[in-house]
Amino acid sequence: MSKMISKLTATLALFFFAAVSLHAGNVSAYYDAPYADAKTVKGKLGKAGFKVLATYSPAAKENLKVMVFTNKALISNASKKTRGFAAIQRVMVDSKAKTVRVTNPTYWLQAFMQKEYKAGSDKAITASIGKALGKLTATKDVLKSGDLAHYHYAISMPYYEDMLELKSGAALAVNPKKVAFTLKLANGSTLVGVKMSKASEKFIETIGEDKALALPYTVLIE
Repeated sequence: MSKMISKLTATLALFFFAAVSLHAGNVSAYYDAPYADAKTVKGKLGKAGFKVLATYSPAAKENLKVMVFTNKALISNASKKTRGFAAIQRVMVDSKAKTVRVTNPTYWLQAFMQKEYKAGSDKAITASIGKALGKLTATKDVLKSGDLAHYHYAISMPYYEDMLELKSGAALAVNPKKVAFTLKLANGSTLVGVKMSKASEKFIETIGEDKALALPYTVLIE
């Protein structure tokens, strides 16, 4: 992987800070789906044409299983400069709360593709997710559709387009023990899911385990 690395960028797009609004034209960041265990959810995603890249338990909590998944359409959309974060979607199964929550492709494709987002490009992906998981119910974590092209982490924080370059050079060493998944894109970029320490991920105990869908964090190598 290091042979193709020339630039490393990271997103500040943390899912749990999706803004909440009650105005018309809003897009929900997530859907809730009927409960099923993690093994069943993974199998259904596979049958619907998705590839599960990783199953991750944030803060080593065994009741939480976050599955990072993709398909050909997502990879095709994201294989452009700085758009690699749009290559994945996530679903979290909480066996304790008996809940299933999945990211809304309409929201995250608009946020990550920005001016390159094509209206309707999310419909088939959303339909496939619904086919796999059952009835999808939009959550109250919403943002105005027009604001998604200027998505940012939170008020006073950098916007998505203001990428933070961590390191540049011909090679970059990646510790395999800290990698949850890697996804190589058609344009030569690589999306990496990063495992943090259990202590670092314990913030979910403060803000709520339902926000653990943000993990593992992703880094884009171009």
